[in-house]
Amino acid sequence: MIEKLIELHKNSYSPYSHYAVSAIAVMKDGQTFQGVNVENAAYGASICAERSAILSAISHGYKKGAFKELYVMVNSGKIGMPCFQCRQVISELFDKNCIIHCCSTKGEIKDYTVDQICPYPFGEDDLK
Repeated sequence: MIEKLIELHKNSYSPYSHYAVSAIAVMKDGQTFQGVNVENAAYGASICAERSAILSAISHGYKKGAFKELYVMVNSGKIGMPCFQCRQVISELFDKNCIIHCCSTKGEIKDYTVDQICPYPFGEDDLK
């Protein structure tokens, strides 16, 4: 998976930060969906790689709970971690015990459960 994530960096559109991010969402049925970050001069209109991959799966008909794991990598050589907007989407669509694999281009991987990276999620019960 490391090689696929590194290769995906080439698809990132990050002319402002030069901080390429790649992600691969793996579904419980084995299907995978790739994503990269796409920046915009109006930064708020940018999208992260994690959400790109997750939303691609949703666009292909997958539903909440169909996700198995997520791989994330940044091009800086450091371990990549999802931002808090991505963590919100992850906590909404992934089961709490799903694994988020945070990877570096050097081959290092740190694994976290969704519950670990989102210990106090905001969800549908908070809206009632």
